[in-house]
Amino acid sequence: MHKPYFHNKKIALSVTSAFLIALGISFQAYAHENLQPCRILIAKQLFDGINYPQANMAVLIQGDKVQQIGTPESLSGLCRKKINLGDATLMPGFIESHAHVTFQNVRKDKVLEHGITTVQDTGGPLQPIEGGNGKLRLLSVGPIIQAVGGYPLNIFTPEDTLGGLDKIGITVSTIEEAQKVVQQLVDGGATAVKIALEPGGEIGAPWMQPHGDHPIPPAPWPILSDDIVQAIVTKAHILGKRVIAHVGEQIGFDRAVAAKVDELAHTPCATISDASLQAAVNNGITFVTTLDTLASCGPNGLHANAFSLGLKGANFIYGSEVAHDNVPWGINGEEMRTMMHLTHGADAINFDDVVNVFKSATSKAGQRLGVHPLLGTLVPGAPADIIAVRGNPFERFKILEYPDLVMSGGRLVVNKF
Repeated sequence: MHKPYFHNKKIALSVTSAFLIALGISFQAYAHENLQPCRILIAKQLFDGINYPQANMAVLIQGDKVQQIGTPESLSGLCRKKINLGDATLMPGFIESHAHVTFQNVRKDKVLEHGITTVQDTGGPLQPIEGGNGKLRLLSVGPIIQAVGGYPLNIFTPEDTLGGLDKIGITVSTIEEAQKVVQQLVDGGATAVKIALEPGGEIGAPWMQPHGDHPIPPAPWPILSDDIVQAIVTKAHILGKRVIAHVGEQIGFDRAVAAKVDELAHTPCATISDASLQAAVNNGITFVTTLDTLASCGPNGLHANAFSLGLKGANFIYGSEVAHDNVPWGINGEEMRTMMHLTHGADAINFDDVVNVFKSATSKAGQRLGVHPLLGTLVPGAPADIIAVRGNPFERFKILEYPDLVMSGGRLVVNKF
């Protein structure tokens, strides 16, 4: 006589239980791994993007998400796959808030391998959000909205005076055209809208240097009018999108501030008046640093602006402008060092300032992007975009440029442990 099915199942469970116990594996771990692939990363130090670094911590990854953070002992029974990184630091993957990866045909896999897991692609062909599954998470803003005859088309492709959704720039000359373009950008997947308010003329600025065989046109260049800028900002905000402005000098800066843009793509290259800097801070405008790539602007404008903004309590986020030839196509330790020294405010540099630089490239940057509320953090529910380096990057930024582990959406891309 055959035993009933439930009896056979009970015997099978008993055998499985004995096997798991013999291996020192909990039922919880067995259940976790049967739901989704899991992995535990253990390190001497963990930075979650929010708090001070914590000693001797572990992170449990389930599928493409962070499942739990805790001590190695508290997580040890939850998953069989473990990587003990030893004397290393775990942290969220870095977010690059100013890049031109698509337009400059930069290899996305190389950017990812060097610690940048998310890129805000601020000027180039429009495309939907991609990546996050073992590939670079790329958030496009599409082409830069500009005036006819102005920047950036006049520098990069002067033979193309109109641009388009698949170009570096797109021109508008009326409020109606501007509103239409904003709608097209958002409909096409743009995560923000970028405008150019650049009349040129800043000594040492990258856009005042030759690109290819094209001569630099004489300044001043045409820029968008006040009413068109205001129409772009209003339309973008109605559609729930930020407006980023490229500005490098006083005229464009004041126009951006008056229209209440959300973000400036650079720390301005030329000297900006104290009153205008204060007005920008009062408006809550966020500054993407790009201090290293604009180093040729010189200290009297760029550095003075950054220092003054720091004293005024401005909000900065990390950006190195990946795709420029003078900066790493990944995490930029020099950008972090310069940012710390110029933006720390009135007090002497302390550990809070160091941590703030890391936050500017992780949690603070992720919050602004608006694609996932926990992007740039290592907390339960966050995307499993993770990097690790041997040693302590809070003492040496440079080691971040060569990560020993990179994970994108729970998938290992680099593992040197």
